[in-house]
Amino acid sequence: MTLQPFRIQVPDADLDDLRARLARTRFLPDSAGRPASGMSAGYLRALTQSWREFDWRAREAWLNAHPQFLADVDGVRLHITHLRSARVDAPALLVMHGWPHTFALQLEFAALLTDFHVVLPSFPGFGFSPPADATFDEAAIAALMHRLMTDTLGYERFLTYGEDISANVSDLIAAAYPGEVLGIVATHAHFPTDAERAALTAPDERAFFDRLAADGGANGGYAHEQATRPDTLAAALNDSPAGLLAWIAEKLVEWSDTPAGDPAHLERRIARERVLTEATIYWATQSIASSFRPYFDRRDAAIPPVAVPAAVAIQRHEHDYPESVARAFYRDLRSFDRLPEGGHFAAAEVPGHLAARVRAFAEEIGALPRGA
Repeated sequence: MTLQPFRIQVPDADLDDLRARLARTRFLPDSAGRPASGMSAGYLRALTQSWREFDWRAREAWLNAHPQFLADVDGVRLHITHLRSARVDAPALLVMHGWPHTFALQLEFAALLTDFHVVLPSFPGFGFSPPADATFDEAAIAALMHRLMTDTLGYERFLTYGEDISANVSDLIAAAYPGEVLGIVATHAHFPTDAERAALTAPDERAFFDRLAADGGANGGYAHEQATRPDTLAAALNDSPAGLLAWIAEKLVEWSDTPAGDPAHLERRIARERVLTEATIYWATQSIASSFRPYFDRRDAAIPPVAVPAAVAIQRHEHDYPESVARAFYRDLRSFDRLPEGGHFAAAEVPGHLAARVRAFAEEIGALPRGA
């Protein structure tokens, strides 16, 4: 296993090409009677203009101020950010991104946890991690993350946190490797399989998953497309930066803790430069196609219950998640709560609040001394 220092350096020619393409964008007006969405013609124009003026070199320097590496793990090359604590005996914390965000959106959260050794990997095919040759379902990613933390980085035990597509990965790591996992923090608590959901009988449990199913019908077109025709969609997004920006930013708006998916409220949670950072990483690495792979490769497989200590704080996007489902899955549930603020991207939206919760949980289970 090797670990090689890494710095982001997008070529000038790529940035020039990006700005030229943005300048030639053919905008469309909002269609008559268009469905409610986190993207509008006016907001896309504003974002596109900001992207043309965006100082990527300043943002690149900020990203490079965080120690980054390329790790070879079982023949898979992974980009990771590794923020070591000044305390040699600090606990390790694995922080995993989802879609459509990257490690960059979680850096502000990670930087607050100076009493932890924080590891932020980029999943295969996301950003600066090249795509893997093999099918990579959640179980394969969980095994890869476990090897990264233990064999590559040398942590005997660690805590784990995931969002969106990495939430199941985090659950799988905790379930499959209880000897190495100190505890799990979840803002996206466990979702049963389709078969397990069909067997639920409690009214609040059925109501929650019925709501999700109804929302998915109206708002799940992106996932169906990414799971069934990923390369066709990606061909358009990889060629049009405005299209890529619209596809990513719409989800940042809709899934954040924002009233009625209002873009103005998004930027109070996630500043515009952070949105443009995400878009630039996807554009510069041409990784939008490979970022769809978790949707295409996903299997609806049951996950064994988690026996290690768990702290659940439900993010606002799933505010009605039933406590009973969490208690049935996390067998050593130390706390169950609902975030007062913060949506799907909790680590980015409420980094200070979430960092305090992680620290309190680590103190409770003895991973950190109290008051450290």
